[in-house]
Amino acid sequence: MDLRMDRAALAAFLARDFGQVAADFAVERADAAGVALRLVASERHLRPGGTVSGPAMFALADVAMYLAILSRIGPVALAVTTNCSIDFLRKPPAGHDLLAEARILKLGRSLAVGDVLVFAEGVADPVARAGLTYSIPPGR
Repeated sequence: MDLRMDRAALAAFLARDFGQVAADFAVERADAAGVALRLVASERHLRPGGTVSGPAMFALADVAMYLAILSRIGPVALAVTTNCSIDFLRKPPAGHDLLAEARILKLGRSLAVGDVLVFAEGVADPVARAGLTYSIPPGR
């Protein structure tokens, strides 16, 4: 499938339309396989015990899927999450950025379904897995 937005376009969209969180993320890759997104983990993303919090991992998975969908349909800001299920598999080690690998499983006219694996940088096994469904507004 053709990409409508590449890595640079996705990064620019995130900075322009979601400036409140854009500094937390870095688009690493956007291609036919999906999108790779980095959470630049800082102290504000940590929970007691020094590990990245569940809400921060959820945000990473959600933003990664959102960008994967936009990479295919273009800059449709009003595409919204309608469902997300996340499994926290293991505690990410302290001091590591997190990397999300998002892939689209089905892209329809009004719904998109995908999954995201979240990894701690430098660690082979995923720390979380999420399944997400997005609603795509008509007339995209």
